[in-house]
Amino acid sequence: MSSSRRKPGFVLKKAPVEKKPTRAVRHAASAKRTKDEKESAPEIRTPARGRYDTKPFPRGGRKNMDRAVAVAPVRARGPRPIPNENLYPMRINKYLAQKGHATRREADALVEKKAVLINGRIAQVGDKIEENDVVEVRRNVRPGRYTYLAFNKPVDVDTHQEATGSENILDSLPPEVKQLKLFPIGRLDKASHGLIILTNDGRITDRLLNPDHAHEKTYEVRTKQPLRATFKENMQGGVLIEGYMTKPAKVNILGEKAFRITLTEGKSHQIRRMVSALHNEVADLRRMSIMNIKIGALKAGAFRTIEGDELSEFLHALGLA
Repeated sequence: MSSSRRKPGFVLKKAPVEKKPTRAVRHAASAKRTKDEKESAPEIRTPARGRYDTKPFPRGGRKNMDRAVAVAPVRARGPRPIPNENLYPMRINKYLAQKGHATRREADALVEKKAVLINGRIAQVGDKIEENDVVEVRRNVRPGRYTYLAFNKPVDVDTHQEATGSENILDSLPPEVKQLKLFPIGRLDKASHGLIILTNDGRITDRLLNPDHAHEKTYEVRTKQPLRATFKENMQGGVLIEGYMTKPAKVNILGEKAFRITLTEGKSHQIRRMVSALHNEVADLRRMSIMNIKIGALKAGAFRTIEGDELSEFLHALGLA
């Protein structure tokens, strides 16, 4: 009988075939192995690339392992620290500007005139000082005479020179005043009028305009519609304008359609936007005072010099006297 003949009762069965895992299963398993290897492997650096690498082995597998150099774990790099503006050593002109003696350019002029001493030594332009150094400024030498004017800006006149070439407040000044190279501190929109301070003293700009100093500015406003009963309370407590809540203000009702408001900040078109948020419109807006400087009886387009006790009080409040 042939050996290939099957025995009675014998059933031929196929060997079980192992199913291959799907692509998604293989990918998940590979990702898990890679993650586990990264967590357990030491951080190494390959000299050829000169940087830190977190792979378990260098490129090329175990045969290149002898090229790898084990290194200490690298500390995560956080955000860069914000530079400290008051960090010493500090340039002498910057120090004098921060102390209110002069602007940086004027401080350099003081140094050139040998009016500044550092620890009893005459300072030189570009000198740097340490926190414990003693700086002296000779008071009888001044960088120049500052001028301060109270100007009544008319309606339909720009505060600053605009690209359109329209009239601005400096155009109306006489030639001898223009030579002083004055500039306005702050601004009033074209439709508003009232007090603007003109000066050539750059020290007062940030001290006056920065809301952190909370210097008061007072305005008188007329509206197109009568004021609501809750108008004063809402204006004083702060008004939400385009996602910003204004700071508390002082408000006095002057009539059915008029009020006076004192602010300690100056957002763009702030009063007009506050009134609009309370369902009204501004018909007229006039700035009456900036700190202790008042517009008084100045006519539109006219100006006067700020001097004497008025100027001393103003500069003292700004920390410049």
